[in-house]
Amino acid sequence: MSLLGNSMLVNLSAVVSILPMALLASRPLPARDRRFWIAVAVAALGVVGWTLVRFGDHWDGGLGAALWVSAAATMGLFAAISALSPTMARLAGLLGPYLLIMVVLASLLDRPAAGGVSGMPEGWVVLHIVVSLATYALATLAAVAGLGVFLKERALKAKRSGGLSAGLPAVADAETLLFRLLTTAEIVLGIGILSGMALNVTAGHGWLSSDHKSILSLGAFAVVGGVLFAHARLGLRGRRAVRGVLAVYLLLTLAYPGVKAVHALLGT
Repeated sequence: MSLLGNSMLVNLSAVVSILPMALLASRPLPARDRRFWIAVAVAALGVVGWTLVRFGDHWDGGLGAALWVSAAATMGLFAAISALSPTMARLAGLLGPYLLIMVVLASLLDRPAAGGVSGMPEGWVVLHIVVSLATYALATLAAVAGLGVFLKERALKAKRSGGLSAGLPAVADAETLLFRLLTTAEIVLGIGILSGMALNVTAGHGWLSSDHKSILSLGAFAVVGGVLFAHARLGLRGRRAVRGVLAVYLLLTLAYPGVKAVHALLGT
């Protein structure tokens, strides 16, 4: 089989590996049992493994590549947090279908970036990339927790006890997880902004860039700070808190995959 054929087969295997986790949504009460961990392990090995193969010894800044590394970071972080938090584990039924959509899009949009690929980055660039991926993964998991809060509240108001909402964590537990994820994301995002400043200074461009990614990242930092302040001082909870989390997720999506999508459309 040719190298291209092997790559396509491994790519397809990575997509299929998400299916068991996506099907956890059909379980009435997902728990951290053997079936759960098998599904999570298969998904993590498939997505993270393919991402490592996909990049190999070079870095590709294309849209498809960005989606792959984002999915891998989110999947890896979810598995790690689930080992410590039953609340996170019970959100697998929401995260699984989302990641499935993401990796399908990544496969369809995966093309070599304009200008080819470059060698592996070093120094501050590596730190900045890792921090950016961690921030986006944290924001994604926070958004999933927020969606869990929204669905659970709606089911409680409608007095429905079955369906997808039955397997979701209690509203209070999901909210606690949400704000912990947001707090961590704020710290990591702050590190990312500082590392970006260090890169700018190293390149002789001053402290702050005026590009879209930098502006959107600063906006997300401000929104997260506002949500956390409103929660601590004003008791922000429920759907209003969820709207703030989704706003953060939208800003970071526009800052990272969104900017790459625009470049792909414009051919730049």
